[in-house]
Amino acid sequence: MYNSGQAGLTFWAPSVNLFRDPRWGRGQETTGEDPFVAAAYAVEYVKGLQGVTHAGDGELMLSACCKHFTGYDLEKWGGFTRYSFDAVISEQDFKDTYEPPFKSCIEDGKASCLMCSYNRVNGIPACARLDLLQQVRTEWGFNGYITSDCDAVATIFEYQRYVQSPEEAVAVAFNSGMDINCGSYSVRHAKLAIQRGVLKEEDINRALMNLFTVQMRLGLFDGDPAKGKFGKLGPRNVCAPEHTKLALEAARQGIVLLKNEKSFLPLNRNSIASLAVIGPLANDSLKLGGGYSGIPCNPRSFIEGFESFVKKVSYTTGCIDVPCRSSDGFKEAVHIAKEVGVVIVVAGLDLSQETEDLDRVSLLLPGKQKELISAVALASQRPLVLVLTGGGPIDVSFAEADPRIASIIWVGYPGEAGAQALAEVVFGDYNPGGRLPMTWYPESFTSVPMNDMSMRADPYCNYPGRTYRFYTGETVYRFGHGLSYTNYTNKFLSVPHKLIFSSGSFISTSLAKKYMLYQTRGELAYIPIDEVSSCDSLTFEAQISVTNTGDMDGSHVVMLYSRAPRLFKGVPEKQLIGFTRVQTTSRRSTETSIKVEPCRHLSVVNEHGETVLPLGYHKLTLEGIEHLIFIEMQQEQFSSQTMFMAGLGVPR
Repeated sequence: MYNSGQAGLTFWAPSVNLFRDPRWGRGQETTGEDPFVAAAYAVEYVKGLQGVTHAGDGELMLSACCKHFTGYDLEKWGGFTRYSFDAVISEQDFKDTYEPPFKSCIEDGKASCLMCSYNRVNGIPACARLDLLQQVRTEWGFNGYITSDCDAVATIFEYQRYVQSPEEAVAVAFNSGMDINCGSYSVRHAKLAIQRGVLKEEDINRALMNLFTVQMRLGLFDGDPAKGKFGKLGPRNVCAPEHTKLALEAARQGIVLLKNEKSFLPLNRNSIASLAVIGPLANDSLKLGGGYSGIPCNPRSFIEGFESFVKKVSYTTGCIDVPCRSSDGFKEAVHIAKEVGVVIVVAGLDLSQETEDLDRVSLLLPGKQKELISAVALASQRPLVLVLTGGGPIDVSFAEADPRIASIIWVGYPGEAGAQALAEVVFGDYNPGGRLPMTWYPESFTSVPMNDMSMRADPYCNYPGRTYRFYTGETVYRFGHGLSYTNYTNKFLSVPHKLIFSSGSFISTSLAKKYMLYQTRGELAYIPIDEVSSCDSLTFEAQISVTNTGDMDGSHVVMLYSRAPRLFKGVPEKQLIGFTRVQTTSRRSTETSIKVEPCRHLSVVNEHGETVLPLGYHKLTLEGIEHLIFIEMQQEQFSSQTMFMAGLGVPR
């Protein structure tokens, strides 16, 4: 696109904020609610975009940007807006939930850009958080430029009144580490800031140095781009076969089968003479990409996808659009449902319900969509298939409980190849294996204030917590839920039962002696990670066997969780520490492995924001099975009995 004069080389992506609240309009831009998943995604996204595999200071193919730093996950709710909202975050929540995706994006992904967000964080505008913006450079090794979100500098004065004037807003942002302002505020007010002495020349020079360094790494001063390393890329590469193939595979892997009563799916194409597709998005090929999506190469509607499998496909909208404020189209939908062999209803969300600057107020289906589904289900000759679009969770408890709705499929925003992928899943050409990246809450969750950033549950305040790691309430579907047309069993093949933490792992001999003394007194419950020089000796590979016990080949996502001893308040119920997708063969076993680094994966954050490795029993879990690992320090000197005297029991 750059070589064709249609784009630059700096892209403000990926969004690595967490889908903290199911109502967030931009949750669809994220990878879900889990910080481990978001961090892993950030690293792969940045590496793929930038084309950098070394230390992160060499040439760039493109420049990627980790956004929005930080605590940004509210657009407009209950009198709060993203431009003035103060995200009040505890040290514990910040360290183990909000920070990890950004830290990985920079430390491991080597992103060359960081974007500070609109909101305040504990009273201070994100783009004026000197401590946070300096931390990314001094502690995380950030080598790039920091941009504001668009007009975020203006909000420092105009909305938040954090300073007394526009020029002070410009100055505080630059002085805190921002290098460029997206918007016109610095253009209009920087000169006066300099004249007043609140913006220094050295801060301008630093910003220019960071900006020009990234431009140089992009090769913008190397002459004719056509003669450069990527000069041969052009329009013919955009919709190349390998890319359209990848779009299809991404759509296939992303589809999640939520319900499949009596193995209603897959359908047998040889026994289906007619099929009806009903819903406002059933015949729309241009709304399958979600927010900030590009122009698709060869978009097809869901109807076109099914026409490749069934000769006779009928269609009606039922609702004129996704908001579905009228039932005028129900009569035709009911009539068509009575005439065909199988009915597929496409319902859910689009950008009229969730997008930038627009949060949802309800988790239910929009307007009269529920009534449409129920009316069609009542009229259909056979139980119907419900397909849900959109990025946010939906309370479809009614459909989960209704036997007239045999199967429920979530396609999200599947992109240009989504229609083909859905049809392949429905007719069994592809065995679904996707998992939900977020918890699907019931409608009652909307009573939880969206502006409450707390992750941990507080029973004394009737606060249920957020995400699978801390939420204590009922769910419609849990994080990681996803069915298949076959069945799987997991088995640990090789996992250690005990890990011994060596005193030589501490950063100094004095610290090692101190913790050994605590140990002898029965006072040692955990090891502070900041005081450990290396944990490499504890790293192991969890060897896992996956057996496909059904009659159909399929890909299976193995998800490995850990649960630490509950030594202090706020330990997660469980946390994902590894995942991988394996291709399986019917009636056979497949082996895989997941690397576990205990100081990273088995550690937790205490109430003071310190990352610690609890000693004692840790529980590793796969679906249906558990394994206990006991971590101790210098077993040859200190008995296990001493550990239990320190309160190190088995996690409940």
